Amino acid sequence: MSKRFSASLLAALVVALVAAGCGGGGDDSSGDSTDSGSPSSLTKAEFIKQGDEICAEGDAAIEEEANEFAEENGIDTENPSEAEQEEVVEQVLGPAIKRQSEEIADLGPPQGEEEAVEEIVAAVGRGAEEIEEDPKAVVNGENPLAEASKLAKAYGFKQCGGE
Repeated sequence: MSKRFSASLLAALVVALVAAGCGGGGDDSSGDSTDSGSPSSLTKAEFIKQGDEICAEGDAAIEEEANEFAEENGIDTENPSEAEQEEVVEQVLGPAIKRQSEEIADLGPPQGEEEAVEEIVAAVGRGAEEIEEDPKAVVNGENPLAEASKLAKAYGFKQCGGE
């Protein structure tokens, strides 16, 4: 089931996930996703390394969560309908991307990197909201995380934002 599921239903997820890598969005309106007043003691290289680890672990967890969701909800993983794909995108992908982003934000930006990190987290947040609001767009191949991916790659992430 997992292999077929990966090939069909996860294809929609991968478009957004791989493009953004670590997706997510700390809710930039709440103010608790990044604490720009308290930079971490991590160097930029350490921050990127730890962030990429979060993304790699999160990417693997998404497949597992999607398979569990499909099983629990009776989704035909060999031939999921568009509506079923949209449901997985909305219920699994969007929240997973938010969690990854929040974990990265919780690392705290390196000294002097606060603005760049906040910009990435905010872009991922906007993308995750779009995923949850319009999962059909992801299923149809749109990438609400393109801006976040571009920013993450430019910052130096390999897994987060990697394609």
